[in-house]
Amino acid sequence: MKSKLYYVLYFLYAIVIVFVLYLNGVFTGEEISIVNLAINVGFLIIIGVLFVISSISFGRLNRITYELEEVGIRLQKEYREAEGKNLWGKYRDNDKVFEEEVLQDAFDKYRMRIKGAKTKRGTGASCDLEEYINEDLVDKVGMNFFNSGVSGTLTGLGILGTFLGLSMGLGAFSGDDIFTISDNVGSLLSGMKVAFHTSVYGIFFSLVFNLAYRSIMSDAYETLHEFLNVFRQTAQPYTVKDDESTATMLVYQAGMANSLKQMLELMKGSAAEQTTGVERIVDKFTEQMQAALDTDFKKIGNALKNAGESQAVSARNAAEMVEAVTALVEVNRNVQDALAKVMERQEHFAKGLEDQKKMLADACSDMNDEISSQIYTFGQMRNLYEK
Repeated sequence: MKSKLYYVLYFLYAIVIVFVLYLNGVFTGEEISIVNLAINVGFLIIIGVLFVISSISFGRLNRITYELEEVGIRLQKEYREAEGKNLWGKYRDNDKVFEEEVLQDAFDKYRMRIKGAKTKRGTGASCDLEEYINEDLVDKVGMNFFNSGVSGTLTGLGILGTFLGLSMGLGAFSGDDIFTISDNVGSLLSGMKVAFHTSVYGIFFSLVFNLAYRSIMSDAYETLHEFLNVFRQTAQPYTVKDDESTATMLVYQAGMANSLKQMLELMKGSAAEQTTGVERIVDKFTEQMQAALDTDFKKIGNALKNAGESQAVSARNAAEMVEAVTALVEVNRNVQDALAKVMERQEHFAKGLEDQKKMLADACSDMNDEISSQIYTFGQMRNLYEK
């Protein structure tokens, strides 16, 4: 199945690890470049962590997909056993439809929505299960926000390894003549080795992961749509609106059929009676139409007249309300102007008080200086008098 395709990633991952170790001389006994091996192992560890996280989300998504498929098959089987009878009566109070918690929570919310719209005659408003169990739920369970970026991340790691290897090779490459350059070619080739290896398995894993991811999500979406179609056919609750519309149409059709039948009976007879028959047909047809439509045209006219008068009164009331609101706005504007003037006067008064406070402070200071001078002069005169 497509849902098991991600297991191939682990098989390919193991092959790439063995291949990288072989190229770095681990199995052949050749000289091992510790730096190259460390870079490749580091990149493979990062890729392995990404695969583990994605595998966890794929496992959850597979469980959701399997359960949707199983419940869909069970609904079809029960629908056949019930001889085409709607199964909502069996599932509306069933809180064990799904084993997976996320699906059961969504189905419980759907049941609460249906119960909230229920009337004495049945379900009052239509609601589709797709509002709760949909592709957004599948994307959330499958961690689409994470897995959709893994492929680009793997490609980016490959490109990063390329530039890292080239930087290592060029950094160790130096020389001014043919002899020194030839001695440093080995370090340059070693860096290019890292560059090409990381690019190859980075892009390779990106392609394989993207194929597996898209196949798994496609299988989940297809299973979801099949389940929703089965649920709509077997257990979707009927609404009162649909039942009432059907019943009204049947009554109307029965009334019209009865009228046409009576018209045919009246039209039977001799040619001399056809003129009178036509008049009776017209009267009878009018009566039957009035009975079928259950409408009193005179009452409709009175109702329309009363509605017109009510609209005229409403229009006058609205005009009076607009005038009152306009007057209120004008009063509010005048109050605001008066308040602005009061505030302006208060500001002038506060400024005058501040000036008077400053003048009083200056006068007190002058008086204090004068009294201090007089006290000093009095003290000097007393000293002279005592001497």
